[in-house]
Amino acid sequence: MKKIALSITLILGLMLTACQAAPAPEQVAPTSQELAHIRLPMGYIPNVQYTPFYVAVELGFYEKAGIEIEFDYSFETDGVALVGADEVQFSVVSGEQVLMARNQGLPVVYTMAWYGDYPVAVVAMTEDGITEPADLAGKRVGLPGPFGANYIGLRALLATAGLQESDLTLDSIGFNQVEALVAGQEDAVVGYIANEPIQLQAQGYDVDVIAVADYAHLVSNGLLTNETTIANNPELVRGMVQATLSGIRYTIAHPEDAYEIAKKYVDGLEDADIHVQLDILRASIALYQREPIGYSDLQAWENMQAVLLDMQLIDAPLDLESAFTNDFVEE
Repeated sequence: MKKIALSITLILGLMLTACQAAPAPEQVAPTSQELAHIRLPMGYIPNVQYTPFYVAVELGFYEKAGIEIEFDYSFETDGVALVGADEVQFSVVSGEQVLMARNQGLPVVYTMAWYGDYPVAVVAMTEDGITEPADLAGKRVGLPGPFGANYIGLRALLATAGLQESDLTLDSIGFNQVEALVAGQEDAVVGYIANEPIQLQAQGYDVDVIAVADYAHLVSNGLLTNETTIANNPELVRGMVQATLSGIRYTIAHPEDAYEIAKKYVDGLEDADIHVQLDILRASIALYQREPIGYSDLQAWENMQAVLLDMQLIDAPLDLESAFTNDFVEE
């Protein structure tokens, strides 16, 4: 069990900012070469959590790599299918999608870890006493739907307590976790640890948070491409990965400046509660601050495969070393 207090998040944000005292890099000068247009499926609506990508556009990191980005806020599964069919070259996905796609014969490859820790958590009102996975037995739990990182994370948590889906009631509620929990519609909800808990605390609610990362080391969100792109245009892959990593590093070092950039890309962020949104960004930074940034490890892939096999979402063990590469993370 992991309790999240808003004050702790604020302190963490201040620590992260203080530890990253390097001066802000100058905006990269435009390149004269023709840019490769990349439509990038993001898997979710425009959000402050995508700040590193917005930074990489605004500060010219992608442009320096010869890339022009078009953000596409399609569902995650749509992005995976498009990359697998080589209709787009990249997508932002969570780790389980890679193995599920390869199980279906899609030649997708995970090229860069964005988050070091799996970002999903179960959130409940403190008064309800749901503080560990076993407490979910018999409860009504809301999540966007039986898909994606929220669902996989929940199943991983249930497995640690020896629970099955049939031991509780799952409700597909879309991305309305905060509203559903406040209204008493659900006993608990599944969301991203850097988002829903902070929103609830900002509204004055005391919540308990059960973080998946406290119980299971799984492959988290990252950048997907395919075998064709790696074989035919490895420099494009390297440029995409390195530019994204530059956006991540800048965001870690300069969260306030990065937040200002995000305002240009997220409708309503200009008028949002800056303290809440900055807390969400800083909590996100804490999730992807792992060294070396961008790497994923075989153990996390093995753990993810075990979860998917248990859920019968893949048929048999896969060649995991073909599913991911760290080659493009290296400078």
